[in-house]
Amino acid sequence: MPDSSDGPTVLRIVLGTHLRRLREGRGISAKQAAAAIRASESKISRIELGRNAIREIDVLDLLTLYGAGPADREQLLTLAEQANRPGWWHRYNDILPDWFQAYVGMEEAARSIRVYEPQFVPGLLQTEEYAAAVISLGGFTIDDAERHVVLRKERQRRFREGKLRIWAVIDEAALRRPVAGIGVQIEQLRYLRKHSSTSALTLQVIPYGVGGHAAPGGFSILRFADRELPDVVYMEHLTGALYLDKQAEVDRYLLAMERLSIVAYEPRRTPQILDEIISELEATPDE
Repeated sequence: MPDSSDGPTVLRIVLGTHLRRLREGRGISAKQAAAAIRASESKISRIELGRNAIREIDVLDLLTLYGAGPADREQLLTLAEQANRPGWWHRYNDILPDWFQAYVGMEEAARSIRVYEPQFVPGLLQTEEYAAAVISLGGFTIDDAERHVVLRKERQRRFREGKLRIWAVIDEAALRRPVAGIGVQIEQLRYLRKHSSTSALTLQVIPYGVGGHAAPGGFSILRFADRELPDVVYMEHLTGALYLDKQAEVDRYLLAMERLSIVAYEPRRTPQILDEIISELEATPDE
């Protein structure tokens, strides 16, 4: 069992996994479980996937239905209480959509994240000024944009502390895209250059001229320290996000990531590539 330091999202996932195993072990359908807590089958599905907070009284009713023993009851009720405590990111819930709050919670609990990004430097690797430039494209008010920058910096905390490993594959075009001024762009590339030599970051660049590949858009694969938790694939679009945790679907994205890694330059080439782009930008005349 995880402890409360893992954050509420991962605790909900673990709780949901245990409840599903108890239900299936007793041969009880999701419809029967839903009736026991006066809910819908879709709510049972969301609970078992860790997508929803769950009331302790509902956990108690489900454990009674499943015939759970005293040890399981005590353990899972404690887990339910811990899982309902708000995470640090809840102070931003007025600017964060629900579908993204779920991702931030998973990100906080992840041991490693593999990410493919064709458009920008990934958010967890952005400098403050670069992040401000990217966030400004979203049409936020000035106050909300500033809070999004602070939130993004806070999300990077575990990476900076060496508690989160990132393996990023980025299109060369994303590194060269003039999101902000040349000075901001150079600072961003130097930041990547600095961290690409550490154990916390593996960075690969897909060069110009590479043909089509298996990934039509950016995605992330989150892996957790708790072996009971499946890898989760996350894909974001303008008005929502998609989360995949079925093994067959995750395997497809793991394969796509491996293929992207093969067509990209090897990680040892990354410092040289970044240096070359930095030199080109430094030689660019001011307009």
